[in-house]
Amino acid sequence: MNLPIEELTPRQIVAELDRYIVGQDAAKRAVAVALRNRYRRQQLPQAERDDILPKNILMIGPTGVGKTEIARRLAQLARAPFVKVEATKFTEVGYVGRDVDSMVRDLVAMAVRLVEREKVEAVRPMAERRALERLVDLLDEEPKPKRRKTPDNPVVRQAFEIFGRTMQDDYPDDAEDLERDDRARRARRNRLRKRILEGKLDGQTVEIETEEASNPFVQVFSPQGMEEMGLDLSNPGNLFQSKRTYRRVTVAEARGLLIEEEANKMIDRSSLHREAVVRAEQTGIVFLDEIDKVAGKQGGSGPDVSREGVQRDLLPIIEGSTVQTKFGPVRTDHVLFVAAGAFHISKPSDLIPELQGRLPIRVELESLGEADFRRILREPRNALTKQYVKLLAADGVRLEFEESALDELARLAAEVNARTENIGARRLHTLMEKLLEEALFEAPGGPEAVRVDGAMVRERLGGLVADVDLSRFIL
Repeated sequence: MNLPIEELTPRQIVAELDRYIVGQDAAKRAVAVALRNRYRRQQLPQAERDDILPKNILMIGPTGVGKTEIARRLAQLARAPFVKVEATKFTEVGYVGRDVDSMVRDLVAMAVRLVEREKVEAVRPMAERRALERLVDLLDEEPKPKRRKTPDNPVVRQAFEIFGRTMQDDYPDDAEDLERDDRARRARRNRLRKRILEGKLDGQTVEIETEEASNPFVQVFSPQGMEEMGLDLSNPGNLFQSKRTYRRVTVAEARGLLIEEEANKMIDRSSLHREAVVRAEQTGIVFLDEIDKVAGKQGGSGPDVSREGVQRDLLPIIEGSTVQTKFGPVRTDHVLFVAAGAFHISKPSDLIPELQGRLPIRVELESLGEADFRRILREPRNALTKQYVKLLAADGVRLEFEESALDELARLAAEVNARTENIGARRLHTLMEKLLEEALFEAPGGPEAVRVDGAMVRERLGGLVADVDLSRFIL
């Protein structure tokens, strides 16, 4: 569905998510309403718009039930800046490790790439024309029309200017020769353009001069600090210099490089950065995974730099504060935060009360059972069975799954999850890889058709599933 976000109703958003994610209707409805509310807020007058803050979401559910996939598909649907970060990677400010501000810097960097891609597409036709002319100049090796050079000596040059007309009168054929040379050159260049566009010169090698932007963001402090803001204090005078380099590449590669360079010349970087900051502030989505791992208190008397300390640092970011980035200050008041966690050991109430209050929408995702696995193997556009069919088709092998095979796979996945750790739909990946191990190894050169039925699934996986000790290590 390629509809703009203003035309997507919550019902349509849920329908789009249904194409990739099975079940979890409550979570889909919550994120669909949150996404639509972003658009509704944009339609209000400026004075009223600033008072409406996003309702952040806390997803609770075991691993492998679709928490991350919901957030990822939502960002694709909204065409919004989106970053996924793991809460376990953060430490309290002042200690070694990443601080929580880095996720806002990552969000703005993602917004810059998003806006840049849009602007490049807007100027691509003009960039392609300019790149084509530069490529023709490189490939046009015929001698240029010779024109009379003006002497360097000023006295001789003055005499040349005075008597130039008389000298030209002595050579009346010069103008005709120049015109003939120009016509031949234009025809030659037209032929080159046509051959380049038809791809007939793609394999030819050419030497091009490209602009290589030097990276001013050298690590000054590590692991985080000034380099995260994009400041290099070692050589401030050369922050934005670029150098020209020569590269020998094929015509096909050269065309792509030249198009990119010409497009960058036509883009106003300062305007791009301002637009990206606004996009991140108004439509950005941060998916904060493994939030349950920073819940609860550690035993012992040492500083709690990776758990409660991180929660305290998250408070101002989620509530709304200003973070300095290399693209300018960014306010997080209207960034949507979606936190998720399995909460196997801890529970949501173990989060500090202030953080609980900043995640007002609670959604519980259900564990997946045998019926869900059957649907996962059949319904989504990117179903695992369809992926393996396409993979083997690349080697000329026709892979087919019977209904009995899908039913048996779903039953075994549910059984293994019940006996060992419940890893949700990810169990299907291990089962499928083990089931098709031989077919994947033999192709190409093996059987041209592989038909998977229930008997084959039981034969290849039944023993592993029955042996509890073995299944713990293999499945």
